[in-house]
Amino acid sequence: MSAPRAARWIVPIALVVVWLAIGGTLGPYAGRLGEVTTNEQSSFLPSNAEATRVLEQQSAFQPDRTIPAIVVWEVLEGRITPGQREEAGRALASLRGAPFVAGGPSPIIPSQDGMAMSGVVQIESDAGEEIPDVVDRVRDAAGQVQGTTAYVGGPAATQADFSEAFAGVDTMLLLTALAVVLLILLLVYRSVLLPLLIILGSILALGFASAIAYYMADNDVVTVDGQVQGILSILVIGATTDYALLLSARFREELTHGTDRLHAMWTAWRRSAGAIVASGGTVAAGLLALLLSDLSNNRALGPVGALGIACALLSALTYLPAVLAVFGRAAYWPSRPHPDRPDSSRHAIWERIARLIDRRPRRIWAACLIVLCAGAALMPTLRTEGVPLSETFVGEASSVTAQEVLDEHFPGGAGNPAILIANASALPQVISTAQQTEGVSAARPRTGQDGRPLVVDGRALAEVTLSSASDSEEARQTVDRLRAGLHDVPGADALVGGYTAQQVDTQAAAQRDRKVIIPVVLAIIIVILVALLRSLAMPVLLVATVALNYLATLGVAALIFRHLLDYTATDPSVTLYGFVFLVALGVDYNIFLMTRAREESLRHGVRRGVLDGLTVTGGVITSAGVVLAATFTALVVIPLSFLVQIAFIVAFGVLMDTLVVRSLLVPALVRDLGPVVWWPGVLYRRGDSGKEPGRTDNPATR
Repeated sequence: MSAPRAARWIVPIALVVVWLAIGGTLGPYAGRLGEVTTNEQSSFLPSNAEATRVLEQQSAFQPDRTIPAIVVWEVLEGRITPGQREEAGRALASLRGAPFVAGGPSPIIPSQDGMAMSGVVQIESDAGEEIPDVVDRVRDAAGQVQGTTAYVGGPAATQADFSEAFAGVDTMLLLTALAVVLLILLLVYRSVLLPLLIILGSILALGFASAIAYYMADNDVVTVDGQVQGILSILVIGATTDYALLLSARFREELTHGTDRLHAMWTAWRRSAGAIVASGGTVAAGLLALLLSDLSNNRALGPVGALGIACALLSALTYLPAVLAVFGRAAYWPSRPHPDRPDSSRHAIWERIARLIDRRPRRIWAACLIVLCAGAALMPTLRTEGVPLSETFVGEASSVTAQEVLDEHFPGGAGNPAILIANASALPQVISTAQQTEGVSAARPRTGQDGRPLVVDGRALAEVTLSSASDSEEARQTVDRLRAGLHDVPGADALVGGYTAQQVDTQAAAQRDRKVIIPVVLAIIIVILVALLRSLAMPVLLVATVALNYLATLGVAALIFRHLLDYTATDPSVTLYGFVFLVALGVDYNIFLMTRAREESLRHGVRRGVLDGLTVTGGVITSAGVVLAATFTALVVIPLSFLVQIAFIVAFGVLMDTLVVRSLLVPALVRDLGPVVWWPGVLYRRGDSGKEPGRTDNPATR
């Protein structure tokens, strides 16, 4: 090999070596990101909400910040005896001085029906990853009371269940997603080496992204929880695979033209990079729009997710071209591309679909619109006021069981009282107003050792027990009434917080986020599409179709969640996450299609261009959609209803977008409307065939 020829290989080989070094150095961070995540739900409240202000002021009444674990004992027959009450008190007292247990336990309180009793153990909030073990110790101690069944609930037990749900997310979720992607790639591409090269690129990108996210979280730049960590893994693997499939398909196509592999890769990279960067840009920009959210976990997902997309782009546009150039045709073994089969990239099924669209475009787009509109009509039935505690976890969770026992024997909100903070001078009137509020079972001030109301800096705290379960709609309405009444008490400056109030404020913030963020995301995507496609009409058409697909997906989700999965409602953030992922990712596939359609239209006219674009890209884009849907489906391994709902919405929506919107609806509309969809660009001025007046028909000049 001559020196100049050998020099051509320096760049691809160097890129491969650099990426392998990055993987060896930063790869372990994909497993270490969990070290800097937090699953304490109070960390993700709206920053300026009333419940957040209560939480901040509440710390003054608890210098050593703690999280309550509520223990409840139940007898199946008879009533609680005095001996059992004494035994329960001794059981909780035995925990005094145990690691991460703060102070002494509360008195044992019997239920009105006499069949249960409860007590509270305070756990230090800085217990962190040790909270599940501390809750287990509390459960073991409580279980020593003869003749009763002991349960542990409350915020500490809920946090312990969240920690256990996310345990192993960095390995279990990653392995599941990689296995699913590898299986699909092996089945679709019937190649042994190519799927492994693509998977390796995904792992390298994820390690790079995780290392940067670790640094950001460790330095308090962002607050990352388990769901952000899980979504980052899925997003990077799915996006890297999608971009890799587009580039590798174009490389294969160029190899069939008989050119050498370096020239083929340069041509493939040059003709694919614009679409890939634009696609990644739409997703990253959509995610960055989450910085406008009032919810901290949304704001964390924004930069962390955009960072993941940037690493996916970097891997797809540097590592993959280099490694494919090194392996050449061998990467596709045993179905290597050959110059004597120049049309091997075209699939017969997509040629048939293109011919069908060419013959009956209007019938096809009309039928697609009917199906999508029917689904969208069901969207208003999707309830987004928040997931009740009983549906938060998939399967059984000890904190949920404990709360059910509490609700059965005590007032509905006994496990999670509302917290009221007001000026001490107005405390009697505040307590009286709270007690007279509909839906309140009891209201009592927190007292000091002398039995008097505890006052800190002129402020006093009271606990308000609600009649209804703290996660119910009735409880949320009671909080609204409490706030309305207490805000009118002269000189009280009263604030209402606690679990139910946090739900109320989170729901309000989510509604505000949808009104602000959705228009911003749409505007960003349209601007990117206008710059890429050099048209105004086409971007509006594409965004309208993917938005309709989003609404139809929510309509189907409403049916599935309520009647198949038995979910009464969704988390307030589900619809926003679904919008960002579905619209941005849906536009991705249309970008892949329409950039190729524009390229072909410049050569052959709009009619043939869109049909040729569909034929050439149909297989690879459909494969990419199936891979992404399957990747998001892997989120169901985390036993949380929020992630199950996200997984269904994104997976179903991506499949419908890939198989209906991008494969049928958009090509049929473009075929039927003709050059007008490219207004006011060059394709509109040219018409469906022939040259633009006074211009050459050379695509290189466009």
